[in-house]
Parts: sequence; structure tokens; C-alpha cells
Amino acid sequence: MCGIAGLVDRGLRGAGERLTRAVSAMSDAIAHRGPDASGVWIDAEAGIGLGHRRLSIVDLSPAGAQPMMSADGRWIIVYNGEVYNAAELRAHAALSGVAWRGHSDTEAIVETVARRGLDATLAELNGMFAFAILDRSRRELHLVRDRLGIKPLFWSIDGGRLLFASELKAFTALNCVDGIGFSRPTIEEASVASFLRFGYVPAPHSIYRGVAKLEPGSIMTIAIDNLGPGYEPQPRRYWSMREVAYRGLTSPLDVSDEEATERLATLLQDAVSRQMMGDVPIGAFLSGGIDSSTVAALMVRAGQGPVRTFAIGFPDLGFDESTHAAAVAAHLGTIHTRLEVSAAEALSVIPLLADMYDEPFADSSQIPTHLVSKLTRGYVTVALSGDGGDELFAGYNRYLMAERFAHTVARAPVALRQRMGTLLGAIPIAWVDRAAGLAPAKWRPPQAGDKLRKFASVLSLDEQAFYWRLVSQCPDPARLMPDVTEYPLPAWPCDHRNTPMAQLDGMQCLDTVTYLPDDILQKVDRASMSVALEARPPLLDHRVVEFAWTLPRRFKIRDGETKWLLRRVLDRHVPRELVDRPKMGFGIPLADWLRGPLRAWADDLLDRNRLGGGLINTAVSQQMWAEHLSGRRNWGYALWTLLMFEAWRRRWAA
Repeated sequence: MCGIAGLVDRGLRGAGERLTRAVSAMSDAIAHRGPDASGVWIDAEAGIGLGHRRLSIVDLSPAGAQPMMSADGRWIIVYNGEVYNAAELRAHAALSGVAWRGHSDTEAIVETVARRGLDATLAELNGMFAFAILDRSRRELHLVRDRLGIKPLFWSIDGGRLLFASELKAFTALNCVDGIGFSRPTIEEASVASFLRFGYVPAPHSIYRGVAKLEPGSIMTIAIDNLGPGYEPQPRRYWSMREVAYRGLTSPLDVSDEEATERLATLLQDAVSRQMMGDVPIGAFLSGGIDSSTVAALMVRAGQGPVRTFAIGFPDLGFDESTHAAAVAAHLGTIHTRLEVSAAEALSVIPLLADMYDEPFADSSQIPTHLVSKLTRGYVTVALSGDGGDELFAGYNRYLMAERFAHTVARAPVALRQRMGTLLGAIPIAWVDRAAGLAPAKWRPPQAGDKLRKFASVLSLDEQAFYWRLVSQCPDPARLMPDVTEYPLPAWPCDHRNTPMAQLDGMQCLDTVTYLPDDILQKVDRASMSVALEARPPLLDHRVVEFAWTLPRRFKIRDGETKWLLRRVLDRHVPRELVDRPKMGFGIPLADWLRGPLRAWADDLLDRNRLGGGLINTAVSQQMWAEHLSGRRNWGYALWTLLMFEAWRRRWAA
């Protein structure tokens, strides 16, 4: 696991010293991703510089250092990630004559590319990766990102200059190098609007105009000699999640419950065992839920030595899953470390977020994710996680909600639903709250008026619009940015009849191509890499993903039970009573904190004279803030997006 950065600049041809300073500055800006070593490779005559920061995990010797050149001298690679089938790559007949210098997976990749080509190599890679590989013979630079988007990669082409890096702060670091500044970036207004909706900037866009994210499963090839005005290389897919979903729905498995359970168990065991490879201590995050408990159980079953697990709890915040994690750990016999975190400790993370996430990011579980990463890094260098289980096996509560919506409300005539929505939406929130206050405490719904208003707003929606409403932190960004058009919503996936997928299938597919890479995986990447911890998600082994999409719906949700098949695998290792409880998530009491300990901080960021630098309608934001403080509405998520944007803007763009 590492950080990569690079620069191709026709204006710097022959200026080796300046090029070295520039690439070194970019790499140093992301030193937290790789504190163990650094390296720079320069071709001054071509104006090319590649930089690398190393977190040593496999082959700790200098033989694993990067940038790394192939034995024939043609290829140079800088690589971030881990490939878990390096041994199989080395064993291929085409590589029989290689005089191996070490045992790193980096060397396995670059030598496989040298002998078999890039496309053939990518077809076989099993792992998470973002890398740049230079073909010195053809003068082409290839940027590559893994299938699911586990590792990040940003890029920008501006005239005769190409930049790429693991994080955006590497780009802005160029402003510290005399004469080689990254021209003051301009905020892309459409990105802000989409960020307000989702809490993240959706790929391929970034917060800066002219800077993009390479999308998952993509390659972009840059012909170095063609760099110049008007040159626009286009990424191409070598693997597509939408196509995987299409193929799975077209040719579903016809298997019994027992056969499906055995096949999934075998795949997961292999994925977990492979991801336990490394020359450093390895552990696992353990929340006590289905996904992380399955990973921990399979780590124990792999029999590669004692397994360390880690959990944090928030007892003074009213919820604490770490007690459940401790029970699972005790049953499995792991060496378990549990840390109780106070509200003050959680709050202390907030000032760090703008630096940690150098693009606006507003998933509030970023706070506990950083805290558990920090705890874990004190003991191990690598941690396996349970990320991906909800998307693959239908674990989110919204899947059940959407199913119920489709089978109840959505069946009523649209005109009737619109009329009901109008009538319910016209009832003053204060009236509803007063009426709810008359009910006994145990039956009294909190913020009843706010909930009724939200219910009224979705009554007239179709199934697809209902999904977008569920995943939107701010359902109407146009209120806050009335003169800006957000990016179009991603197209709803189609099934084998070329018609929109059924509700559950479509939601799972969209979550896997949007929310998973742009929110969940980037949250974990920044939180873990900020403390130089490598996080690996074995449930996102692409073979597991492809298998999951061949499963008929009954293996995902059955009789109201989510993750039906994954639970059966876990049943083999952990008693059901230790993990069978309502899904809690990994959040914080955001709404209450904004009214309490975060109020002064939020007041400052929401100042109508500074908020958004003129991009935000502050009359609307002030109304939302007042309604939230009064308790009339719960604008917690929408306000968090505004606060995270403003904290980011003051740090990076003001």
C-alpha cells in the first residue's frame, strides 16, 4: 500500500532538477500513505517524472522499492495496492526465464506486463490497485484502477502537462515549487451541487474543474508525444460492474441452498486466506455484524496463526456495538482489542477532516472509521474489513424499504398518491409534533412532523425516484444552488431484456458502481491511510462479486431477512444469537451534536457572509439551520454536507 504521483510536462524537457523537485513535492504531500520509503524516477529529456511513497508490506527489502523498472528496461511502474495472486503470475510459463530480484507483487506485475502485455495482465490480477506504468518504447503512459474502485487515482491534463496522484493534495503541492505551480484550481460548481446531494463528488468528476477521477475497472492511455492543446485521451473499461450484473441476471445459478452456501463459503475462504498475505502483522476490524464477523471467522479458519481483531465503542453516546464484537471475538478466540471512545475524542477528529479528505466528503461515519483505524495501526500494519457485504448480499435497510414501497404505496394510482402527498405536506410540522406529544412516551415518534413531511414528499415518486430520494443527503440541491445544474443522475441499469432492472437489482447495481467506490471505499482509504494502515476488503474479491450476481434473489432477501446466504456461511462459525440484531451502522449522533457541542463550530462555518464563497444561497442555509436548532426539522445530513464543504473550502480553496 502506497501513494503514487507523477508529472509529464513538455515544458520541463531537459529541466531534470526542476522536474525532480516537482515530483518530490507531489510525493511528499502524500507521505502519510507511505512513510517507510520514497522514490523518484526521472526522464529529463522526455519531461517525465514518477514518484512513489512506500508502506512496506510485501518484500520489505530494497528489492521491493518503487518506481520499479522491468528487467528489459522497457517498463516503469509506480503502484498503490496489493495483488494477492502474485505467486500464480510468477508461475506462468511466459515468465519462466525471469531472474527475479525479490518477491514483491510489484515485480510480478511489471514483469508480467513486459512479457504478456497490459490487457492480459489485468485480466488475471486479483487485488486492489491503482498504478501508472510507462512504456518507454512506445512512449505511452497507462493509468489503471482496480475493478471495484478500492484504490483512488486522480488525473488532469492541461495543455502540455499531465498530472496524476493518489490524492488531490499532491496536485496543490506543486504551488510550492517555483515556476511549476498547479494553476490555481477552480471549484467546479456542478460538483458542489452533486456533492450536496450525495455527500461525495461522484466519479469521474472531482471538486476541481479540469481534474478527474479514473473510474473503477478503467485504463487510460496517454500518448506522451501528443500532449498539447486539444488532446483528450479517453479511458476504456477492462471490467464493468454493470456488465457483471447483466450477465448474472441473464444466467442465474440453478442451485440448492446447500450448494450455494458451499460455493460461497469456498470462495470467501480463498479470498480471505489470500488477503492475509504479507510480511507485516495483519488483523481485522470487527464490529460484531454479519460482514466483519464472517471475515474474522474465516481468518481464524485459515489457520495462519493468531488473529487480532479491533473495535471501538461509544458508550456515552447511547450506542455501542463493541460489546457485540467482543462476544464474537471471544467465541472465535481472537486476540481482541476494544477501545471505548468518549464524545470528546470523537469530536477532536472533526478539525482533521478537511486535511484527511482533500475533496469535500460528508459521510459522518468517517469519524469512527478514522478512530478504529488509528487504534488498529498501533498493533498491525494491515487490517481486513467487511466492506462490500451490504451491496453484494442486499444488507442495507433501504433495500427492504424499497421492496415494501414497491409492493404497497407504489401500487396506488399516481394521482391518488400525489393528492395524498399534497394534503399531508400541507399540515404544519408544529401541529403534528404537538399531536404526537399527546401520545404515551413509548409510542411517541421523535420528530413526527419532520417524518410526516418526508413521507409526503415520496408518495408520488416512482420506484427509481424513490431510490434517489433514499440515497440523497440533500434531496434538492437546487434550493441551495438555484443557478447551478448538478450532474445527471446515473442511468438506471437494464436487465437482459434491455428494460430497467427490478427495484432490488437496480439498487444493488447502482450502489456498487456509485456509493460503494465513491463513498464507502474512499472513506476507508483516506481514514486508514492517514495513519499508514492498509485496509483490505476480501468480500470485494472480484470472483466473489461475480458469483454474488449470479445468485437468484431468494439468496439475498428471504422472508424479510437480508444477506440470507452470507448469514448461512457465518452460521457455520458463529452462533446466530451473537450477530442477529438490527443493523446499526457506524455513525455518530449528528443531529444532536449540531444542536449541542458542535453548535459554535457550525455557527462559524455557516456564517452567511462567508459560507460557500458566494456559491451557496445563504438565506436557505440559515433557514435550515434555524429549523434544525429549534427541533422542528432534522436537517443533520444536509447540514453536514454544507459544513464539510465549507471546512474544505476554507482549507483548500479560500
